[in-house]
Amino acid sequence: MNSTIISQKKENQTSFFIKEKSKQYALKAASYFVLILTSLAVLVPFLWMLSASIKLDNDVFEFPVRWIPENPRWENYKEIWEILPFSIFYKNTAILAVTITVLSLITSSLAAYAFSKIKFPGRNAIFICYIGTIAVPFQVYMIPQFIMMRKLNLTDTLLSLILLQSFSAFGVFLFRQFFISIPEELSESARMDGLSEFGIYLRIILPLAKPAIATLTIFQFVFVWNNFLEPLVYLTSTDKKTLQLGIRMFMTQYTADYALIMAATVVSLIPVVILFFSMQRFFIEGIATTGIKG
Repeated sequence: MNSTIISQKKENQTSFFIKEKSKQYALKAASYFVLILTSLAVLVPFLWMLSASIKLDNDVFEFPVRWIPENPRWENYKEIWEILPFSIFYKNTAILAVTITVLSLITSSLAAYAFSKIKFPGRNAIFICYIGTIAVPFQVYMIPQFIMMRKLNLTDTLLSLILLQSFSAFGVFLFRQFFISIPEELSESARMDGLSEFGIYLRIILPLAKPAIATLTIFQFVFVWNNFLEPLVYLTSTDKKTLQLGIRMFMTQYTADYALIMAATVVSLIPVVILFFSMQRFFIEGIATTGIKG
């Protein structure tokens, strides 16, 4: 009698376990299906752009869409460098993106170290006021900044954009949140050993902040690379214009040649894609770990 009851209980437990596993597998399969559909929906515009970049202009908007053209026109990627000074636009954008990203990493990490590891009067109040500038739209302080750059005779120069964009309140917030998660005991031990604050920042804190560095690098580089409004305000000479202004010029002069415009857009995305995939692991880790403590 007892053995029969025990065997029935085991069978019930086994069947319950199998049902729960089946539910978990079904939910996981459904979630993967939704994620795949969402990914495809996001990728469709990019795939269409790639397809249109190797077509004749008359075939760009054909319906139904022919994703792989019969005679790919790879000459589109050659023509975009010949019709406009695309190489100059590319060089200017690369200079701005690399310089501003490096300076932002330096200034943001130094400020974040001060806000997270050094105690001084009014630290939290100053931090809140500084971070509050994130909520201020660019259009609000655009005119005062332009007047300031004009008085310094820096309009129509890349230096004006470098000076204005090398300080990131978002970067300070990102680094501070990450630095707070680093145990204070490490800094205290280093101070007891006679290490200066800059030494602690350079030798202890910064090597542990690779995820935060990768995250800000991607955000800042992509922002500067795709930035349109600020270069439009400050840059007027053709030899100073950035890639986004060059594509706009391309669209203004060649409004009917959508295939060439798509080719130029594809070329402009290459550095951003390479940067993201090269830092993808650190980027995901940085997003997961920053913002845990406040």
